[in-house]
Amino acid sequence: MSLAVTTRRPERPDDERGRIVLLHGFTQNAGCWRPFDRALATDHEVVAIDLPGHGRSGHDDADLDRAAELVAEVGGRGHYVGYSMGGRVLLHLALAHPELVESMTVIGAHPGLETDEERRARRGADEALADRLEEVGLEAFLDSWLANPLFAGLTDETAHRRRRLLNRVDGLAASLRCTGTGTQRPLWSELAGLTVPTLVLAGADDPKFVDLGIRLASTIGAAAELQTIEGSGHTCPLEQPDRTAAAIRRRLG
Repeated sequence: MSLAVTTRRPERPDDERGRIVLLHGFTQNAGCWRPFDRALATDHEVVAIDLPGHGRSGHDDADLDRAAELVAEVGGRGHYVGYSMGGRVLLHLALAHPELVESMTVIGAHPGLETDEERRARRGADEALADRLEEVGLEAFLDSWLANPLFAGLTDETAHRRRRLLNRVDGLAASLRCTGTGTQRPLWSELAGLTVPTLVLAGADDPKFVDLGIRLASTIGAAAELQTIEGSGHTCPLEQPDRTAAAIRRRLG
């Protein structure tokens, strides 16, 4: 079974200038890109993918490498945008299949913790989160998840809580255990070989990921540039969809 996708196309077929593939963050799904996806679909085919364990997709036990392969199968060749967890999947995809990635935009994504101790601690924290999710259920878990300071810039509307409730407890718990940052091999040493045109985005009010973004763009080198989105914290596509889409459009030319 392939991953589930939602596709938007320009109203006028003659306006279509290529494909943009969207990879969401943890507890989100393809529906959570609205209205950001509409801003890109005026002149591009926009394919939003439900990542493993999310939305209508299965493959709950897929790790990041397997998730990247599954995305390659349904996303094909195009311009890729990945937010947070989706950005980590995108980095794996670009390393495994650079021929499919015409360009990539990485938003608020971590290329990997660098020590065994850090990764072990993060796996323990994500296991505890998965246990908590299974204990309290999806609604209570989402309430506590969205109360995280990372998401302070979201409103009730932009948080897409109703759409997040379309996910499954077992799928999200498996995602924490199989694709959490603690399970990820550090990619820093591999990134310097990338020649894929790369836009690294971070909310101006998200200092941790601004710093990570500076390092990520520097590590990739000449193919990459960093931009910050004013008026946004960690969740740029939800907090500032128009500004985020405009930054991507400028990069695409």
